[in-house]
Amino acid sequence: MTSSRDVVFASVRRALGVSSTEAPRRQEVSDRLAGHPRGLVPARAQIPAAARITLFKDMVAAAAASIDHLPAAASVPSAVAAYLRGRNLPMTILRGADPRLAALPWEQEPNLDVWIGASDGRQLAGLSHAFAGVAESGTLVMLSGPDNPSTLNLLPDHHLVVVDAGDVAADYETVWGRIRDAYGAGLMPRTVNWITGPSRSADIEQTLLLGAHGPRSLHVLLVGGTQAGETQAGERPAG
Repeated sequence: MTSSRDVVFASVRRALGVSSTEAPRRQEVSDRLAGHPRGLVPARAQIPAAARITLFKDMVAAAAASIDHLPAAASVPSAVAAYLRGRNLPMTILRGADPRLAALPWEQEPNLDVWIGASDGRQLAGLSHAFAGVAESGTLVMLSGPDNPSTLNLLPDHHLVVVDAGDVAADYETVWGRIRDAYGAGLMPRTVNWITGPSRSADIEQTLLLGAHGPRSLHVLLVGGTQAGETQAGERPAG
């Protein structure tokens, strides 16, 4: 029985005057999938490590997110608590099962109620750990799975994301390479989300609306690296 998918592909092939059996075309596809050719890489982020971290922070702020630069991962619980208090939110946070988050000294914040699991949309704040950051655009790269459920990227009003300074890459292509190295040939996580600032849309009368399709607030907790602990324009001091 012919499916709708088969009908669509057959129409495309007729329009192109090709079939699905030409050896040169199949080889071209195989070579591209195996070779992972890099796309155009902007020069903006091809800079020394310290400058790359500064650029990442600037681009995060430019995308309407907020950022704390913390000296060490042990400062994350207090920074999470400070964020919630500063916005008069309940002292409750939902996180995934990421062992890096589990290892944090949550006992230092006894008034903070930490839950573990995927979001069902009823939580106001969620906490994730990014696989990487991208300096050229201030983007966070999130891999799906029980360690960091994709629902945390989409459902809570406030999304807090930890990213290690050592995981901030210059460009997108570098991060794709790291993902391939982490998962091995031919494997990928079910979803790779690239998050730049809070959710927004201007579809209706060109009026910008935050939180249109996801969190209305994105707060980055950058851990370690050059200039940790310093506060710059657009940053919120931790504590």
